[in-house]
Amino acid sequence: MRNILDVAIIGSGASGLCSAVSIKSRDRSISVAVFEQLSRVGKKLLVTGNGRCNITNRIIDKASYHSENDGFFEYALNRYDNLYTENFFADIGIVFTFEGDKAYPYSLQASSVVDALRFACDEMGVITHTDTPVTDIKKNKDLFTVKANGIEYTARTVIVAGGLLSGGEKLGSNGSAYRIMKNKGYKTVALSPAIVQIKTDNLLTKSLKGIKVNAKAKLTLNGKTIRTEEGEVLFCDYGLSGPPILQLSREISRQSGEFSVSLDLMPEYSFENICDLLSYRVSVLRNRKAEEFFTGMLNKRVGQAVVKLAGIKLSDNVAEFSVADIKKMANIIKNIQFKVLSTTGFDNSQVTAGGISTKEFDEKTMMSKKEKGLFCVGEILDVDGDCGGFNLQWAWSSSFAATDGVLEYLEDIL
Repeated sequence: MRNILDVAIIGSGASGLCSAVSIKSRDRSISVAVFEQLSRVGKKLLVTGNGRCNITNRIIDKASYHSENDGFFEYALNRYDNLYTENFFADIGIVFTFEGDKAYPYSLQASSVVDALRFACDEMGVITHTDTPVTDIKKNKDLFTVKANGIEYTARTVIVAGGLLSGGEKLGSNGSAYRIMKNKGYKTVALSPAIVQIKTDNLLTKSLKGIKVNAKAKLTLNGKTIRTEEGEVLFCDYGLSGPPILQLSREISRQSGEFSVSLDLMPEYSFENICDLLSYRVSVLRNRKAEEFFTGMLNKRVGQAVVKLAGIKLSDNVAEFSVADIKKMANIIKNIQFKVLSTTGFDNSQVTAGGISTKEFDEKTMMSKKEKGLFCVGEILDVDGDCGGFNLQWAWSSSFAATDGVLEYLEDIL
């Protein structure tokens, strides 16, 4: 009979590698094998945080997470918080640095995080099977059969740590683990891209391609504001990007209706303040042409776009501006509108919203309520976070919770 594994881990992303290291660091005698469909481990982790790996955040709270089963994630995030995470990574060689509340490896290289986890797996005796896609997981009495590359492996416990669809096939995100769980009868929550760029129908974004502005971005659905974010917005040929836009994007694929994004280009000024400011500028810059009216106040091309949107020719004289012109430009500055067409899709998204319903899992151990010994961690569960290290913190926290669950379960059956 084939040797029985204590733990089979499906997927070698953030949560899969973390689970392997966490379990072996607690008990080296436990046999752990990781199954990865790609030729190398941690490929998706390599591109997180623009290659720098925003590993966690100092402020982990409920408001930064989303799930149909609201609150499921609280126990794991509170019990295994950012400090727990920092200590775990310190033990495998990663030193943290912070930019505001965002934590990164001091090297500012996501590759160093992957290497630290990979080295720890090797040093602790984790068996790694690359180029080995798992196609089925079945339970027979007290043991699981994991089918991969036509070979059947036997395990006492299984941790499903496969990702969903974000990043696409090139990062191993083809939803295979999700389909396996769905075929096993687990309830699911619809998948949609989150933390992703937004496509708009406004040619203005194409003309401003590459320009960044600090703005307050507001997402509306059928005229009703559903979320507001502030920060650096990037104009692109297809639409809008930047942290505030990525934060807003989650709802676009999850609700139906007419979406729009509005930008407040000077959020610290009221409409009246801007009207007064523009009136003053007219009085002191009356000899300028309209194309130079906003020089020193807004990005030059953005300022020229505001002038044109107000129906003023760039060749007009500032001295000719009327009170109505001033109000039009002030209104555009405070509320420039973009009709949303869609997002740029799963391949460009940083995370997938939705997943396997958490209602069928224990919040303290991540173990299935239907199949004892089967655990799910990370993105595959219906939990997703905002930008800022929150999704990686969920990967770590859920993996640490599963570690306790696996050790308790093995102790009971062995």
